[in-house]
Amino acid sequence: MYPAGLLDWAGHRGGGVRRLFDPGSGRPGEAVFETNLLGRLRDWARRVAASDEDAPRVLLLVGGPGNGKTEAVEATIEELDRALNCHGALVAELAKFYHPPEGEAVPRLVAVNAGAASEPPRDLRIEVVQDATVGGQGNHSPAMLLVEELRAALQSPRAYVCCVNRGVLDDALIHSIDVGLSTSQDLLEAVVRAVSLAPDAPSCWPLEGYPMIAAWPMDAESLVEPTENHDDAPAAAVLSRALDPARWREAGACKAGSSCPFCGSRKVLAGRRESDSFLRMLRWFELGTSKRWTFRDIFSLTSYLLAGTGTGHRGAAIDPCEWAAGLVEADKQAQLGGRPRRDTSTALFWLVAAQYQHALFHRWDRGLASSLLQDIRDLGLQEDNTAMGLHYFLQSRIAGHVPATIAASLDAFVELLDPAMSSPDAEVALWGGPVRLGEFDARFSRSVREGLEYAIGCRALSHNERMLLERLSVLDELLAVPRLRLKRPAAANRIQRAVRDFACRMTRRSVGARHAAVPNAGTLDAFKRVVADADGQGHDLREIANQIEDLLNDEHNFNVSLTTTFGQPLPPSRRRATLVVSRRRVFPRDVAHSGRPRPSICFLDVEVGSTLQPIALTYDLFKAVSDLDHGLSPASLPRSVLALLDTTRARIAGSIVRDRDVRERPTIILGETVTVERYRGRFEAGKRGGRR
Repeated sequence: MYPAGLLDWAGHRGGGVRRLFDPGSGRPGEAVFETNLLGRLRDWARRVAASDEDAPRVLLLVGGPGNGKTEAVEATIEELDRALNCHGALVAELAKFYHPPEGEAVPRLVAVNAGAASEPPRDLRIEVVQDATVGGQGNHSPAMLLVEELRAALQSPRAYVCCVNRGVLDDALIHSIDVGLSTSQDLLEAVVRAVSLAPDAPSCWPLEGYPMIAAWPMDAESLVEPTENHDDAPAAAVLSRALDPARWREAGACKAGSSCPFCGSRKVLAGRRESDSFLRMLRWFELGTSKRWTFRDIFSLTSYLLAGTGTGHRGAAIDPCEWAAGLVEADKQAQLGGRPRRDTSTALFWLVAAQYQHALFHRWDRGLASSLLQDIRDLGLQEDNTAMGLHYFLQSRIAGHVPATIAASLDAFVELLDPAMSSPDAEVALWGGPVRLGEFDARFSRSVREGLEYAIGCRALSHNERMLLERLSVLDELLAVPRLRLKRPAAANRIQRAVRDFACRMTRRSVGARHAAVPNAGTLDAFKRVVADADGQGHDLREIANQIEDLLNDEHNFNVSLTTTFGQPLPPSRRRATLVVSRRRVFPRDVAHSGRPRPSICFLDVEVGSTLQPIALTYDLFKAVSDLDHGLSPASLPRSVLALLDTTRARIAGSIVRDRDVRERPTIILGETVTVERYRGRFEAGKRGGRR
């Protein structure tokens, strides 16, 4: 039963590694989650079974760990077994090799005669390399074996399926170059180009120039987007399986009762609005960071949000609901006014932090704990459980409290999407109508009590959050008592400020996570639409191209400095030499969709003479253009955007100054007054305003 059963979904546990033809390993949810690739692979298996001569004979599944390569191979073999009427014999034959007797290793390449078990029998040999990083005997490296296997597969009618990461693919290319295997070099270069994210990447299914080969970059497609068949996104299917009420205890059966953060998170995420907001934030993270959630990441994140880490006191394994029940009992001791201890004073804080909204946005001010303790001592509040609980809790956030498999991704997630940093003008739909986040800011800045009462009126808080804010409000009121404040007014102000800030951040994150009220939500949503319009047929992408064109050019001209190189500052105006040519145009780039994953990034074309130079439309660049529309000065653009624009200008300038057949009439400006122009086949110098 969940949530305990979700612990095995984590990447560092049973859900981390999938073994071929082993139903008990690495398959959280006990189901295959559909992707666009699985549809292609099943179609390929049916074509091979039907003896389609145009079907590729070599399949290369390219990507890093956790992308579902093993699941894809197994689904392909199972479909081939059905299409050949093998009645499970093909799967059973391959499974023997992947479950060898104890002491024997799984071979790198497994070959079987699939046609022998088919009805009617036929000649069909299948070779499977489940992990191309496995080496061979002697001096044969994985890269050398891959080159040999590809050569053999192309010289015979066999079907070859291989899972390979980009590192082995690059090593194989280097090996073919070093040894002088020109045929293998050309093939591997074509594969590397096809599985890249370059703007001119060719078709990979089938491989351009090699119709008998199909390659697929498994780390290129988003698992948070619906499939091409309009099925739910794989991430949505994973979340739905994790929230299945049949797998959870009945309401009230949890040992922690209504205080269980995991049962509470399941109830909240079961709502359509909350689950859609969660998936929307996952997609925005991909767009804002150019990273992709893998299956292993999604499984680990789901496990962490709905079951915690599964570790109790001193790292001992424990059922999540038992862990929550233990905190509930510890909190009762704190309510009775016992001496503050780390385990009792922080119990309620940890119950709140375990809710999915706060587990997702888990970072707090790490540097506040030590100064807070000193102020608590100055005011003599060492016996106050709430004050010491806040100190202990903030101090505990310094140590690792997020699974290492997703720690880096969650840190970047908070950096980009923390609702605590959302605009005060952002609105969320709560009980009673739309509410601006600034309303919470204004009330919590005056007192925790006022903010709490407003949030309760909007029905914006969970049971645990209300309890914690109630205690923080009592502490806030205590700090306002003159008898206490007069001891150390500055210390009282600092603690009061920390308490109110903590309460406001907690409320913002709780509300913002459930409504996807995150920083730059409108910009992220607009960028999502532009990426979906990567073929440039819509208005949005063309408008962005026009705005970037304005950034690259100087009104009607494009200026090239002839006295400096890339990265150097411009000299004084009297010592400059500038080449002035006509304005450079920027267009949306035509993207090839046939035989490729859906585009994950947009490209624009910049006019350079008779050629076009691609430029990636990153989220930073898109956001910069949006900010300029809202009045931002170009001088205030982020460094990454300025570097991208400067690099593009430098590449354009290099092409222009080397173009002997430049079409437009160029002008060189020397200093502040002298101009040099090409006139009737010769260069003439003059002053601005008249020829000399």
